[in-house]
Amino acid sequence: MPASFSKNTRELEDSLGYRFKDSKLLIEALTHKSYQHENPDEALNYNERLEFLGDSVLGLVIAEALFMNETPLTEADMSKMKSYLVKEAVLFDTASRLSLGTYIRLGRGEESTGGRQKKSILSDGVEALFGAIFLDSNYETVKSIILRLFSDKISNIISKKEGYDFKSDLQEKSQSMFGILPEYRIVKQEGEEHKKVFTAEVYISGQLYGSGIGKSKKDAQMSAAKEALHRIRGTAQKGGSVPLLESP
Repeated sequence: MPASFSKNTRELEDSLGYRFKDSKLLIEALTHKSYQHENPDEALNYNERLEFLGDSVLGLVIAEALFMNETPLTEADMSKMKSYLVKEAVLFDTASRLSLGTYIRLGRGEESTGGRQKKSILSDGVEALFGAIFLDSNYETVKSIILRLFSDKISNIISKKEGYDFKSDLQEKSQSMFGILPEYRIVKQEGEEHKKVFTAEVYISGQLYGSGIGKSKKDAQMSAAKEALHRIRGTAQKGGSVPLLESP
């Protein structure tokens, strides 16, 4: 490994809390295909194979963490939470915290089009790093690193349902229980143009099941769906029918 490259990646290894024994794995994890295509004699491989492996490793670690949570989660809940935790936006956030864009080796064309800030490149790079660490060490080691990097997000999605897709969940519930889709209505918007607050209501069979507010229409609808699900599940646990709300 060139001395300059080794020096530049020390801080990345510090952030990961891991020192590579095989530096070639780290180089490969940080090499985008655009760089390899432009420098085939220098870079024999690029990171897509490691990304494939890292994706599977990450998925297993997240699935295990959700399964072993002290509060048992349903299969449906674990599936939705896992899908959120491994999606591109979450991986990009992790890459940003690691300043991964500083270390990725890019071709000149990709560099000139802002490749160091591209979500797809950085999220793929994080997965490639996980794959490289797995090969350089073992499952328990990469698991500890992933859990440290994702601990807050795992805790938040379990305790606060942060990032949870309540609208999709309500749609499934509505179809299974009533045979129809829920209907959302934006009933109010307040505030200045750049600070609007929206109020949404969700109806099933013409009856109001939940309302919510948010800084966007989507957030307001998600909040309304969350309230509707809470009412439906709470009533189901008591063995009764869902009491209807009155629209204001």
